[in-house]
Amino acid sequence: MSEAKGPLRVVIVDDETPARSRLKEIEVAQHLQKLDRPPAVVFATAYDAYAIRAFEVHAVDYLLKPIRLARLKEALSRAVAAPRGEVLDAIARAARTHLSAQERGRVHLIPVKDVLYLKAELKYVTVRTAAREYLIEEALTKLEEEFGERFVRAHRNCLVARAAVRGFERTMKDGEAQWEVLLDGVEERIAVSRRQQHIVREFGKSGRSSE
Repeated sequence: MSEAKGPLRVVIVDDETPARSRLKEIEVAQHLQKLDRPPAVVFATAYDAYAIRAFEVHAVDYLLKPIRLARLKEALSRAVAAPRGEVLDAIARAARTHLSAQERGRVHLIPVKDVLYLKAELKYVTVRTAAREYLIEEALTKLEEEFGERFVRAHRNCLVARAAVRGFERTMKDGEAQWEVLLDGVEERIAVSRRQQHIVREFGKSGRSSE
């Protein structure tokens, strides 16, 4: 007799109102890969237009509503048999709408629009929002490539959100004058390196004030 298996744990996310507002992309599947034990993903939707996108992120199955019981059982069987290490980041290289930070077995999704700055520290990048900080394991150079239109480099180890810049202030440090970026939502200031001082002029030309 074969060994009995435990119950299959299933998380259901509905993409139709009023249960849930429409999921904007299949990006959530990519972020699930951050978990230590990433789940197998099965899409169930009334819209066949997303089928190709689903398999781009290596979903194990794609069900169209109304769902027949036989097809549901087949999809669950595939989910049980699916290899857990399968890479989901084969998603198309469009800029993400969220960053993901793993903390104690949980994945926090951080809206990119809420990020004030990204600062490289050792092997991590600190993601700063008005509410708090997160740590992510991504390269700052890759983040700059992906979100170059939204962020500008203030220092070799820091990108600041263009929309969050409220001005610049010239200060003295160790007997030398330097510029600092003033950001909305936080009191912390970001130093501007000599190499990047041109951004002060660029923001001034765009109508941003320098204090």
